[in-house]
Amino acid sequence: MKTVLIGVGQAGGKLARALTDFDDRFGFGAVLDTVAVNSAKADLHPLDCETVLVGADRVGGHGVGGDNELGAEVMDADVGEVMGALDGSVTARAEAIVVVAGLGGGTGSGGAPVLVRELQRIYDLPVYGLGILPGRDEGALYQVNAGRSLKTLVREADATLLVDNDAWHATGDSVAEAFDAINEAIARRVGLLLASGEATDGVAESVVDASEVINTLRSGGIASLGYASAAVGDDAADNVNAVTSVVRQAVLTGASLPDVDEADAALVVVAGRPERISRKGVERSRAWVEEHLGCMQVRGGDFPLDSDRLAGLVLCGGVERSGRVEEFLERARRAAEETAEREDEQDDPNTAFQTDELDSLM
Repeated sequence: MKTVLIGVGQAGGKLARALTDFDDRFGFGAVLDTVAVNSAKADLHPLDCETVLVGADRVGGHGVGGDNELGAEVMDADVGEVMGALDGSVTARAEAIVVVAGLGGGTGSGGAPVLVRELQRIYDLPVYGLGILPGRDEGALYQVNAGRSLKTLVREADATLLVDNDAWHATGDSVAEAFDAINEAIARRVGLLLASGEATDGVAESVVDASEVINTLRSGGIASLGYASAAVGDDAADNVNAVTSVVRQAVLTGASLPDVDEADAALVVVAGRPERISRKGVERSRAWVEEHLGCMQVRGGDFPLDSDRLAGLVLCGGVERSGRVEEFLERARRAAEETAEREDEQDDPNTAFQTDELDSLM
């Protein structure tokens, strides 16, 4: 799927760059262009892509300090500059735009929904969000920001692929190590999904293209993406169990949003050398996903890839009823209450979450 990436905020810019590097490294050609947007000038300097500084007149290039309301304001004021930077990027070749952001900070959580709304107004393309939820130990401000941002991002985007930081944060990792590992894990998953149907090493028996991804995400809401891989033998007939195992692991232990057991639609992609991919295994995997997730729309196909391993990708659309989402929203509510108590605010903090948009997620 030919895609233009827009990274908003520090985490969004780094992840967008990691996705671009992954695509370049394997020569897939799925990422057409990458633009990074931030209110902090220092965070843009290391990024090897087009950059746009917003809010310079308000914050002088020093960032919004975790204030996502200010993040939304500076993006709204300078969104024209961002759209100008995209003029040569969103061409007729583009099949989707993906806005990448950490949902806990200031510029990303506040600015990403504003930018998505403007992109929807200008372009006749699917506009997706790729949002990173803060971990449980990242502080109350990050939880509150992410709760508010998720509500608006889900409303504005055609679909929002969520990544839960806690899913891959290994015990003992430093903050930098944890974020680097998470970025690499996300880049591998999302990069392979975008590359499906692009430049490949062989001829797929059942082609996966952009329409399969778009149709899987058509119901909107929240999406999850699972991944797993395993070493296999040379003969496809011997790899039936290997194919079914990697697909199950992708759903059960390798998902960007863990504990998903219900979805509106799913896409199963098996990547590897064509002669090693068992068609029986792929069909069994699709049947298992259909039963496990309780959805009738399960698409599938293979992605020829020159590798000694087989990889399974499972994209699940419409997973906002996930227990993990409910758990996070409750955590955000509690954080809002605690923050309000500390600041002796008189307003009920729960009102920030009592909206039709949020209720519909539940």
